[in-house]
Amino acid sequence: MANYRYNRYQYETSPRKLEPEYEPIREPYARKKVTTVKKKAEQPKTKSQVRANIKTITYIFLIFASLFVISYRNSLINESFNENENLKSNLAAIEKENEQLKVNLENSLNLSNIQKLAEEKLGMQKLDNSQKIYVSLNKKDYVEPASEEVVMNDSSNWFDKLLQAILGK
Repeated sequence: MANYRYNRYQYETSPRKLEPEYEPIREPYARKKVTTVKKKAEQPKTKSQVRANIKTITYIFLIFASLFVISYRNSLINESFNENENLKSNLAAIEKENEQLKVNLENSLNLSNIQKLAEEKLGMQKLDNSQKIYVSLNKKDYVEPASEEVVMNDSSNWFDKLLQAILGK
């Protein structure tokens, strides 16, 4: 161990143990002092102690009740949030389906499809030259110009109207 004192390099992971500079004096048969605690006889509680205990229990109950109310309120908020999210997802699905139906409708409304349906289901045919009737119209203008002249009031603001009313112009 003496060699260990001069060698400062440590090879192990545990810290080195230093030897004390003095030897502790140990008494071979030292007696331990034993103390005994005497229990006091239980005294009846006074009214102030009972009131203090009831007040403490009441506070604990009120805190528990308020925490329960907060927890219940948060669960209601969570349920309404989930319902709102479900409604939003349903709305998105319905809007997507609506857009797909619009695209399908636009695709089916081209002129060749309409002509084919009219010929097959309704038995319609294209017009021949014998079925066409031409009408000639006169190129006379039936609109008459207005004979009245529109007069605009030239007073620009309320202050001028007031001055005119006061001065009598």
